Amino acid sequence: MILNMQQRLQSISPTVRKVTAKEAAKECAKNNGTVIDVREPSECETSPSTANINIPRGVLEMKVVEQFKNPDHPFYIHCASGVRAQLAAEQLLKMGYTTVNAITCDIKTIEHINFAE
Repeated sequence: MILNMQQRLQSISPTVRKVTAKEAAKECAKNNGTVIDVREPSECETSPSTANINIPRGVLEMKVVEQFKNPDHPFYIHCASGVRAQLAAEQLLKMGYTTVNAITCDIKTIEHINFAE
């Protein structure tokens, strides 16, 4: 059976924690977490955010392992709508990272949050 996107999102493990951009910024300030923007570089140019780094969803699994060796490092994943963020967060949990959060706000809300504070 092929799942449509809504069905796929409903099948994501409940262990994927969903947060707002404000919650993510507040937590990052306390736990030294990393905000990862999983949008494509062209999307980031059009609608920039203050995420720590951009790692497109298509290469996330390969790139994150190169940069983050600690499985307990806190991650906050965002995209344009929250869909790719949830899929990416689920994948990082499957890879063995333990503190992964999906920011489910749309990009217009995320653009107004300063994650660098």
